[in-house]
Amino acid sequence: MDEFAIRYSVRVPEGAQILISQGMVTPHASCVAVNVADATLVPVAESATEQTAYLATVASDRLDLTYGFRASGTGATYPDPIFDYRPSRYTRFADDLVQEVGQIAPDLAGIDRIAAIACATAERFTYGHPEARFNDGFDEVPALGCGLTEGSCVDINTYFIASLRAAGFEAGYVTGFFFPEEKNGHCTDGHCWVVTRVEGRTQEWDIAHHLKLGTRDIRPGLNPKPGFRAACFHSMGLSFPEIGVAELKALIEPLVVVDGWTQRVEAPEIRLIPRG
Repeated sequence: MDEFAIRYSVRVPEGAQILISQGMVTPHASCVAVNVADATLVPVAESATEQTAYLATVASDRLDLTYGFRASGTGATYPDPIFDYRPSRYTRFADDLVQEVGQIAPDLAGIDRIAAIACATAERFTYGHPEARFNDGFDEVPALGCGLTEGSCVDINTYFIASLRAAGFEAGYVTGFFFPEEKNGHCTDGHCWVVTRVEGRTQEWDIAHHLKLGTRDIRPGLNPKPGFRAACFHSMGLSFPEIGVAELKALIEPLVVVDGWTQRVEAPEIRLIPRG
């Protein structure tokens, strides 16, 4: 699609302040418009990634948000800050993780070793949404050791990116929306995936979708599970000093902001609108 929109509608507390992503540029599509009905939008800067989000103050009890996208032109790339390592409890890798990753295909290099780390990550997870995440209570991303750990796309990619960086690779965390082919332009929540860069070559990875399809033979590419996706923000451990929000795990879906704390909204309606 040359142009498309994503509409996100959800009930929120009346008059709430909502943190929403500004959208981003990737080699595939660029966000060119962000509109919120019956709301005021104030830009707020993320302190380290050169990104901007918006604080939307809604006039009613509903958030009606529309992102407009256009296909990126020739030469569009991922922004350099996506690959920067910024220490936080979501990105620091523990010494035992360095040792764990060091045992994965140490004879390989470059893209081949990244693929080996992706497959090894998949071997350590089953897909799910556990109440307790594997890194809860830690100030750094720990090793997993033997056995299987239940985890969502967020958990799997937290471990995957930390492992890649522990092995010395450039890697970034992308957040946005994925619309499964079988749902005809609808989805129920946000999604995240990983992009790596080796010698100027970028590749995308979606381990969670491979696991959903019943395989741990991980290959690079955006849509191992058929569907359509668009990126809206990147990185973990985000801070927005102007509104008192510090070390936010990630900005995927809109978040209600109250006194520097954030909370998710429930039961949004998210639709993909093709335009060309």
